[in-house]
Order: sequence, then C-alpha cells, then structure tokens
Amino acid sequence: MNWYQTIFYQPILNVLIYFYDTIALHNLGLAIIMVTLLLRSILYPFFHKGAKQQMLMQRIQPQVKKIQETHKNDIQKQSEALIALYKEHGVNPFSSFLLLLIQLPILIALYWALRSGLGSGQITGLYHFVPNPGALNTTFWFINLAVPSWTLLILAALAQYVQARLAIYKQPKDHVPSPAERIARQMSFIGPIMTIVIFYSLPAAVALYWLFSSLFSVVQQYFVNKHLQAKYGN
Repeated sequence: MNWYQTIFYQPILNVLIYFYDTIALHNLGLAIIMVTLLLRSILYPFFHKGAKQQMLMQRIQPQVKKIQETHKNDIQKQSEALIALYKEHGVNPFSSFLLLLIQLPILIALYWALRSGLGSGQITGLYHFVPNPGALNTTFWFINLAVPSWTLLILAALAQYVQARLAIYKQPKDHVPSPAERIARQMSFIGPIMTIVIFYSLPAAVALYWLFSSLFSVVQQYFVNKHLQAKYGN
C-alpha cells in the first residue's frame, strides 16, 4: 500500500495539516473545508463532465426508449443504434463509474488523514517542511469533530438530496419514465439514506467534508443545468 500512501494519503494529510497550521489558524473545521474546496476544484473537470453526461443521458431517454422498442427483436441493431445515438450526443454511459473510482480513494485517504489527525498528536507521514502541530483542536463552533455529529450528517444528507434532485432532467408531463429514470429518482432518496447509514458512526470531521463536497456539487449542478438549458432549451 506504499503507492496509495504516496499518491493519496500523504498529500491530503500534509495539505490538511499545512492549512491547519497556517491560513486556518488552528481551526480543524476550516482546514477541512479548505481541503474539500481544493480537492473539488482540482477534480472539477471530471465532476463537471460527469454531471453533464448524466443530464444528457436523461435528455435522450425518449430516443433510447424508441430505439429499444423499434429493435426489440434484434439486439445487435439495437446496440448499434444506441452507440450511434450516444456518439451523436457525445454521451458516455459509463462516466458515472469513473466519478466513483475517482472519489472513493480520495474519501478513504481523507478519512485516514482525519483519523490520524484526531489521534493523540502522533501524526505520521508528514513532509519535513510541514511541522507536526501535536494534538489538534477538534472544536468547530459547537461541534466536536472527533466524534459523530447528527447535525452535520443530516445537513450533508440534505445537500446530497438537493444535488440529486437538481440532476434529474425534467421531462414533459406526458413522458413515461424509463427504468433508468425511475432508478435515478429513487437514488435521490437512497443516496442520502446511505450517507446516514455509512457515516453515522464516523467522526464529524468526515461528515463536514461530505457536507461541503455536496454543497460544491449543488452549485456545480446548477451551472451545468443553466448551460444545458441555454444550449438545448428546456
């Protein structure tokens, strides 16, 4: 796992501690927010493309459904027609998996970095030019970031729900949703529930990261929607 520590864990840990020591003024909550905004800014092109792809996939669902009905007895022709449709609109149906692959190792690395920082002060893995601050101040406003916080967790789930709803393309009223569209609508509820189930026992520091990451996604999704509306219309 040395490659994982070198590529993901150590850089995130060192940036977190550097921010904590300097511009965050020994406020761990502010340092986490800064790391979150930095990571999301670096990864913005990937997430922006993924959000755009998701909306485009929903926009062309009526055409996808028509192709599936037209070639329901010929799988090969159906596949060829779908590939041509995706190519015409510049859609990659597998882009969402790429976003998950990018997000997961970063989230795990940040979790271990926070766990290291929330320990006894014996933080290992710091670069020689990043001083060890010792025990971190884990109080952020009235919340102890070292223990679970339902306040931050509920806020993170709500932000995730808002982003998921924004990511659902509004089809005409007479449109019959496809199975993929129904799944997307269900995921707008399942995602926040899974956030609560997965994060409820983790330190509030992790929930704080997820909250601001989700808020970043809300703003990003808003601008993606505005861009697509201007390009394709409602």
